[in-house]
Amino acid sequence: MATGGLGSEIVNVVNKLQDVFTAVGTSTSQIDLPQICVLGSQSSGKSSVLENIVGKDFLPRGSGIVTRRPLVLQLINRPATTPGPKDNPNPNIDPNEWGEFLHIPGEKFHDFDKIRQEIVKDTEAKTGRNAGISPVPINLRIYSPNILTLTLVDLPGMTKVPVGDQPKDIEKQIRDMLLKYVSKPSCIILAVTPGNQDLANSDGLKLAREVDPEGTRTIGVLTKIDLMDSGTDVVDILAGRVIPLRLGYVPVVNRGQRDIDTNKKISLALEAERDFFENHPSYKGKAQYCGTPFLARKLNMILMHHIRATLPDIKQRITTQLQKYNAELQTLGGIMGDQSSSSMVLSVITEFTSEFRSAIDGNTDDLSVNELAGGARISFVFHELFNNGIKSIDPFDQVKDGDIRTILYNSSGSTPALFVGTTAFEVIVKQQIKRLEEPALKCCHLVYDELIRILGQLLGKIQSFRRYPALRERFNGVVVNFFKTAMSPTMKLVSDMVAMQACYVNTTHPDFLNGHKAMAMVTEKLNANKPQPTPEKGKLPPGQINNNKDLDVEAKKEETGFFGSFWNQKTAGKPKKVGAATMEAPPPVIKPQSALNERETMETEVIKLLIHSYFNIVKREMIDMVPKAITLTLVSHSKENLQRELLQELYKPEVLDDLLKESEFVVNRRKEVISMVQALNKAEEYVTEPQGESLGH
Repeated sequence: MATGGLGSEIVNVVNKLQDVFTAVGTSTSQIDLPQICVLGSQSSGKSSVLENIVGKDFLPRGSGIVTRRPLVLQLINRPATTPGPKDNPNPNIDPNEWGEFLHIPGEKFHDFDKIRQEIVKDTEAKTGRNAGISPVPINLRIYSPNILTLTLVDLPGMTKVPVGDQPKDIEKQIRDMLLKYVSKPSCIILAVTPGNQDLANSDGLKLAREVDPEGTRTIGVLTKIDLMDSGTDVVDILAGRVIPLRLGYVPVVNRGQRDIDTNKKISLALEAERDFFENHPSYKGKAQYCGTPFLARKLNMILMHHIRATLPDIKQRITTQLQKYNAELQTLGGIMGDQSSSSMVLSVITEFTSEFRSAIDGNTDDLSVNELAGGARISFVFHELFNNGIKSIDPFDQVKDGDIRTILYNSSGSTPALFVGTTAFEVIVKQQIKRLEEPALKCCHLVYDELIRILGQLLGKIQSFRRYPALRERFNGVVVNFFKTAMSPTMKLVSDMVAMQACYVNTTHPDFLNGHKAMAMVTEKLNANKPQPTPEKGKLPPGQINNNKDLDVEAKKEETGFFGSFWNQKTAGKPKKVGAATMEAPPPVIKPQSALNERETMETEVIKLLIHSYFNIVKREMIDMVPKAITLTLVSHSKENLQRELLQELYKPEVLDDLLKESEFVVNRRKEVISMVQALNKAEEYVTEPQGESLGH
């Protein structure tokens, strides 16, 4: 069974690609190489079909799951170069036929019994001696002048019920593994089904129909044709009248169990197969389309045409993957990773400070479209959070009218004031100004948090920090400490600004409402709310002086004295003694006993109006000045001096080597990426060699 040179070269290209990717331990799923996968239930005859194609006994035999790992079987036609077995001292070994395992490079297995033993040995090394399975493939390459160049993947047989010490979910494990292979569009499915079984119950065909419902890449193999009842055949199936497949069906006859037990040679079994089809009344007219040799030729042609069709996509995928891994390799420091430590640290410091300034100023190339970031968040803190926080402070939510009344009396000392006292105004307004210190300091902390946030984003963004964890940790420590150091003068400056406002009340501020105007506004407001009494006959209107009686001590009687709201004479003291003085000692605590009288209301309203006017001036100034102070001593200070700080702390010969110790992950990942790049470079060479170029033509 020889094959044309071009056909062999076409399949060999894919064989080389499979070996390349398997050698680096990488799945070919990213490349999706064309291959033929063998599907079937246990005891469907899969192993016998493969052995008949190869012409050798080399697969493990037994009950239960024998194939427990995928076997990538690469058959390579190689003309004979040495005398055959008849002229060889050992007639059972042909020097022109041998197998090679990818995991044992350079060792040739001329004895196919040892190939079987190695398959069992390597399977148990990965899965143990129990009946577990593994998706890690075994790659076996067989050279022979008697085979067609072909690549097949023998998959574990499907089972439904766990037997012995098999895992309980063995059916799901096998199904998931099979789907991983056959669901790829580049996979040709070889569905093996016993001919003496109802085709509708075929496990292999059922799974194939799930991933290939149109049957465009499935070929059926019908085994055990010789065991069918007399008078029955598979002609209707072959004609596509049962379950049609575009690639059709091929009937074969394998060795029976007795033949295997008696070590019947496969060459004799193939002769018996040919005799069966040539002499069977249902098949002798189409005998040339039946049997293992036709199946091998058909698979060779299918695989060859399939590779031709998929090669352009393979080339494109290899190129894309090569670009991807080359880019990743550069982020990992290249193949050698040999940049000097001093220049590397200097480069990282420069990159970090540049990115930091860009993040603050909003000059970065990757501006977010979904959320505020960097300097925009600091602006949000200033103009939304701090602004609204200051504006929300009400000077009178803690100081009530009664409190103002008490302060007015206390600020006048031992002499009752004739006019509204300045001292009371200053005492209250200074108390309220000091309340602005808390939100101002909170603003400092919020901006500090935003700078830390930017730091974290840059530590995750710059690739060198992934490569050098010690440098990342040290960078983080230096920058955080720099921000903390800058916070001290920032908070002192902000606190001093509040103290400045509280220590000097500037009543000459152009926006401040002066006392005379405040008095006039309050008087007007109170008079507007007070009903005007109609003067009685014989009495003067209010406000007019009658013979100076209004200035007399006894001319006008008041219900209460100056401290009337603090002292209720009707309820104070004990019953008076006849002829005794009515004055008593003041109580230990003197508090207001009644609502504000008219004079107290007017004075309180004037004070409130003045406080409100001046406090608003201070709030406007704080809203304007605090962001400027924080920007000066924290934000701009960091932009201008952070690079110098990093150079002083990190650019030291004694610490450079420690900072540039690569993480174990980076070292291992670089090795993986280098292996993958080398594999992809080889793959690119294979698909661009003359035989590879000819595939697309």
